[in-house]
Amino acid sequence: MSTPVTGEDLAARAAGNAPLHYLDAVSALELFRSGTLSPVELLTAVAERTETANPAVNALTETLFADAMVQAREAEAAYRSGDTGERPLLGLPVATKEKHALAGRSLSQGLLAHAGTVAAADHPVVARIRAAGGIVHARTTSPEFSCATVTHSPMWGVTRNPWNLDRSPGGSSGGAGAALAAGLAPLATASDIAGSTRLPAAFTGTVGYKAPYGRIPGQAPLSADWYRGDGPMARTVADTALLANVMSGRHPADHASFGGPGVLPLRYPDAGELAGVRVALCLRLGDYPLDAAVEANTRAVAAALQGAGAVVEEVELPWTTAGIREAIFTHFGHILGPAMEEATAGDQEQLASYTRRFMADARAAAERTTLVEGLAAEARIQAELATAMAGFDVLLCPTSGAGSLAADGDYLDGISVAGRTLQHYWEGHLTAPFNITNRCPVLAVPSGFGADSVPTGVQVVGHPFAEESVFRLGAAIELLRPWAGRYPEL
Repeated sequence: MSTPVTGEDLAARAAGNAPLHYLDAVSALELFRSGTLSPVELLTAVAERTETANPAVNALTETLFADAMVQAREAEAAYRSGDTGERPLLGLPVATKEKHALAGRSLSQGLLAHAGTVAAADHPVVARIRAAGGIVHARTTSPEFSCATVTHSPMWGVTRNPWNLDRSPGGSSGGAGAALAAGLAPLATASDIAGSTRLPAAFTGTVGYKAPYGRIPGQAPLSADWYRGDGPMARTVADTALLANVMSGRHPADHASFGGPGVLPLRYPDAGELAGVRVALCLRLGDYPLDAAVEANTRAVAAALQGAGAVVEEVELPWTTAGIREAIFTHFGHILGPAMEEATAGDQEQLASYTRRFMADARAAAERTTLVEGLAAEARIQAELATAMAGFDVLLCPTSGAGSLAADGDYLDGISVAGRTLQHYWEGHLTAPFNITNRCPVLAVPSGFGADSVPTGVQVVGHPFAEESVFRLGAAIELLRPWAGRYPEL
């Protein structure tokens, strides 16, 4: 007698014999529709994995499995009856960053003084995920105010990288990256004001997307900050596009938001055919130092693209780490810093040291440089990127010069990269320039591994609003240098 084939068996085959909790979202939807896997089965596997793996990585602020299971059963019934409607995420578990408000749940942003704050309504991206049938089953950690390159706080403790528990998943969406890498969710929400989506993607071997400013709605009033962007993270390029499509489009709560729902393709059948595609390779964005493994892995990605027919040429940018740092902190000093000072008035003794340092640095920059002078610096940086990308379809560069970060590090005295000591930890990453050039879409994808077993990543930067260009090249990188099937041993 043959052994019956279960939905879990079929799901494992779809994911290349991966455990069910590592099943990608697009494959899960296909199995839901065919009736070979139930949303209940997938959520059960994720819940079991969370119970065993999250104590080691500490990626979640809370879990909502009781309510999530009710929704999974409803989704199961909808698939059985054929009444699925226009719900592109129906039955998929989605982990949301705690700063993305969930009505009736905490909204503390990791601040002890705000521990009792409860959200009155869903954040726009959370509302869209729920309307699309997504099941919010868990909420992820971040540093206080999402303002650090690592993810730890007095409220939630230290979030660790599943690939190496002594190292950080990065910040500020470190909980999202760690949850994805550990198999605690197939999809997650993130946010990015200086690299907070792309850095955790690099350090955890996942995919993160910084959309053009306004493409994905945010929460007022700081949604008006043009560096800011909420966005998706996932383990594959297709899953990231799936969630980006749901999150994107005009929303009445965000005056800067624009356009209709996303229409990014989930698959590119010709992803490996790159004849005619022109890629500008810029390793250091000027003078950013790179760890040896970061440089080697970036060059390997470029070589793979060239081998598939792309024209890859190295270009130079006149940027310096110090100049970019001064530009971003001038911006922070006139917008985010004062908002943080106002929100923490009378409570600053309870703040983490990195939060106090961030506010002090922002305040000092605003005292040195006016907002108008800061805008002039941003305009120059934007023009320099446009010049470097002229004649190319996309720009390719590393995500972080630093190969990894200590899980419990504060980096108050700066950061050392490739033997060079930098004044501020944001100088160790190549992400902030693309918050300044904020209409450019940027997709962060894995590039390999460093010496300490922590993944490295590259950024694919597109021309303003040219979203599909970065996903198309990201799909090519995923095909040419596949990362699926490699999972941390927890």
